[in-house]
Amino acid sequence: MARLPLRNGEAVALGSIPDLPVREWRNTILEAVDGGARVAALFASSTDELTTVLAHDGTSQLSVTRTRLSEPRYPCLSRDCPQVGLFERALAEEAGIHPEGHPWLKPVRFSRPDGPTVGCTDFYSVEGPEVHEVAVGPVHAGVIEPGHFRFQCHGERVLHLEISLGYQHRGVEAAMCSGAAKRRIHYAETAAGDTSVGHATAYCESIESLTATPVPARAQALRAIALELERLANHTGDLGALAGDVGFLPTASYCGRLRGEWLNLTAELCGSRFGRGLVRPGGTAFDLDPDRTARMVERLDTAMRDLRASVDLLWGSPSVLARFEGTGALSADVAREIGLVGPAARATGLSRDARVNHPTGLYRFVQVPIARWPSGDVFARAWVRWLEIERSAEFVRGLLAGALPEGPIRAPLDDGRLAPDRLCTSLVEGWRGEICHVAVTDSAGSFSTYKVIDPSFHNWTGLSLALRGQQISDFPLCNKSFNLSYCGVDL
Repeated sequence: MARLPLRNGEAVALGSIPDLPVREWRNTILEAVDGGARVAALFASSTDELTTVLAHDGTSQLSVTRTRLSEPRYPCLSRDCPQVGLFERALAEEAGIHPEGHPWLKPVRFSRPDGPTVGCTDFYSVEGPEVHEVAVGPVHAGVIEPGHFRFQCHGERVLHLEISLGYQHRGVEAAMCSGAAKRRIHYAETAAGDTSVGHATAYCESIESLTATPVPARAQALRAIALELERLANHTGDLGALAGDVGFLPTASYCGRLRGEWLNLTAELCGSRFGRGLVRPGGTAFDLDPDRTARMVERLDTAMRDLRASVDLLWGSPSVLARFEGTGALSADVAREIGLVGPAARATGLSRDARVNHPTGLYRFVQVPIARWPSGDVFARAWVRWLEIERSAEFVRGLLAGALPEGPIRAPLDDGRLAPDRLCTSLVEGWRGEICHVAVTDSAGSFSTYKVIDPSFHNWTGLSLALRGQQISDFPLCNKSFNLSYCGVDL
């Protein structure tokens, strides 16, 4: 057996994972990807061991395989499988494992103390008459995280965009293994601050699997409500920001306010507008009483009424559609090749949504239909967000208006000890796309490796490719249509 099959959230014994010779391991990955799988995670468990988690969306299965290296090098995968390009760059930087033949092993996170200073590295350059370079960041005009963009342009046309991150590397993955256990949930909640519920859910599902803890149905429903409210808030904010980028102020103004309504609904649920403190191993720390539930339904209906009126103005404006349609387009083939996830992937027509492809918790019983659109441009990325807003609001309203299960909200973790020598992969569909946490325990039941893959890690390459051939003035619009996280990569 070349690959060990497993389900999302299932813990498997490390000894049951096949150890393949390097070339067989490599061929196994390439054959799986050729067959429609994608690489959800590729990481070094040690300086001589590589582990790969593959997602098979059509069958709702995952599979894992690994190889042990006799020396810290192997024939790279990136030339045959572009979606692992960033994974292999991270391997070279963080584990000192050299993927031979990789086109460019530029640092991803600048995390090694003996490595280059953050931002000090070679950049790709284009030479020729009238070709010039435009550098943006890492310090930006708004109150946002640092990231550097370097454009190679001919006149106003972008030939190449290179993105450099790593300006706030925080050591989250290392802290998950070496820090105090009670702090891990806080590291998860702040891995990407606008995705607190998504990352906390992925972490808790890993802990629950490694402790064989069944989560009560009511807690699963409350988690799903919080996750969809997080989606509603961020999608609403993005639609407003896209409207602002093309100077359409009515929708920009309304969405800015209405994003706050979704955040306030989350605060009604748990006291935090970002959902922090709600999701905890074994269930949730807060419950809903009938009065608050009724208030939330009323506020949800009001917010959706106002939001629909605001967004209808956006879709009804020819000048807006002229800027959205055809701008920053990616094809489904390119999205598949680079491993795009989330709304950006669904905006090319791909059916990638962990809530449907790899469901856990409440999503095993109540599904949210996948929202897709085939054009792959800014319009598609905006339209998919709107479709998801409508479906998420309906999903949340259905739960609040009478479908919330009765019963406890949290199960005890017994002694809380993690099963030793296990690997668990947890996928959660955050608002940006697939969040992947891979937890590996040692013989004492402690984390030996904890890998976090934010959806932004998969999607930054998509933004870079979407800018090729575009006007440089299209960058703010394309950038916001992806709205990726710097800190989600700088872990």
